[in-house]
Amino acid sequence: MQKITPCLWFDDKAEEAVNLYTSVFENSEITSVSRFGEADAAISGQPEGSVQLMTFTLEGQEFTALNGGPIYQFSPAISLQVTCRTQDEIDTVWGALSEGGEEEMCGWLRDRFGVSWQVMPESLGDLLGVPEPARTRVWERMLQMRKIDIAVLREAAEG
Repeated sequence: MQKITPCLWFDDKAEEAVNLYTSVFENSEITSVSRFGEADAAISGQPEGSVQLMTFTLEGQEFTALNGGPIYQFSPAISLQVTCRTQDEIDTVWGALSEGGEEEMCGWLRDRFGVSWQVMPESLGDLLGVPEPARTRVWERMLQMRKIDIAVLREAAEG
């Protein structure tokens, strides 16, 4: 068991979100589902029998998803960063997570549940580690992108 587990608070869409997330990432699974009983459904305002809490893994990382009602909303102040090896992987992950959501700048997006994600290439550190003025060119190109295009950043790094 890992020591720190992120908990994602949804209004009432935890099951839908977890099903999406576990379908996007390999080595992912739903590990448990708890449902509201009569007493906690009455207190929470959630329907009896609906999903209350789910535990799941994404690429081996444990998460919890809670249907806690509309009290709290997600913010980009905390995001989940996905490191992708290839452009095809970026395209696949970006497409699945951005569907019905909002594309943002520099590889960031908010999915249809409001969770913020950063979809980044594994090579980003190397691309941003080139000497000036190539480094500035990489940053300038990246700042113009929504979904990251590795080839464009490589071109900028190479001059």
